Amino acid sequence: MSDTRSAPGAQTLARGLRALQLVAVAPDGVTIQEISEQLDVHRSIASRLLSTLAGFKFVIRGADGRYRVGSGLAALASGIHTTLRVAAEPILHELAERLGATVTLLVAEGDEAVALSVVSPARSQYHLVFSTGGRHPISRAAGGVALRAAMSPSPGEEARVAEARERGYAETVGEVEPGAYGVAVPLPQVAGVPVACLNLITHRAEIAAEAPPVLIEAAARLAAQLS
Repeated sequence: MSDTRSAPGAQTLARGLRALQLVAVAPDGVTIQEISEQLDVHRSIASRLLSTLAGFKFVIRGADGRYRVGSGLAALASGIHTTLRVAAEPILHELAERLGATVTLLVAEGDEAVALSVVSPARSQYHLVFSTGGRHPISRAAGGVALRAAMSPSPGEEARVAEARERGYAETVGEVEPGAYGVAVPLPQVAGVPVACLNLITHRAEIAAEAPPVLIEAAARLAAQLS
C-alpha cells in the first residue's frame, strides 16, 4: 500500500480543509495573510486555497478583503447537525434523568445560541422547558458564555468567557428565565463539528451546584464519540 500522507493531492486537500476550518471558527473572518501564517505557506498558496473554496461557495470574500463562511456550507452543516444531534441525544437523556433538569445541546449560529436538541426529565413533575430551535443572543446566559469559551480567545472578550474557558464551564442566574440557574459546558473542539455546548437550566440551586462535573464528563464523552 502506498503512503499518501505526503502526496501533493492529499497535502493540498488537507490544507484546504484546514483553511475552511480556520474560516469557520473566525467570527470576523480571516485574511489571506492570516491563513498563510496559520498554515505556514506562501501567500500565493493561501490565496489559491481560499479562491478554490470560494468557487464552491464554501467561503465568500467581503468588501473588507476578509473571508467568511459562505452559503455552500449550508447543505454540509445540516448533515453535521444531524450527526451531532443523534450522538448527543442519548447523553442528554441520561443527564436530564440523573440531574432532574432540562438539558439542551446548543450550537453557535452567527451571534445566536440555537437549541439543536432539548431533553426534559421524565421523572420530574416540575422543570423548566426550552424548545428545540429556540434561540437567544450568544452574548447572554451560560450557554452563550460557554459557546464563546469554546472559540479562540478574542480581543476585548468578557472576563467571564475567559474564566469559563479556564475552568471548563459557565454559570449564570436569571439571564434568560427569571430566577433560573444556567450551567453550560463547552464541547471540546472536534474537526468538522460546529461550536457547541451542553446547557442545563433549573430553578434549584442544589442541582446547579451539582451539575458542572457531570456536564464536563458528558461533554468529553460526546466529543470522544464524534472524533
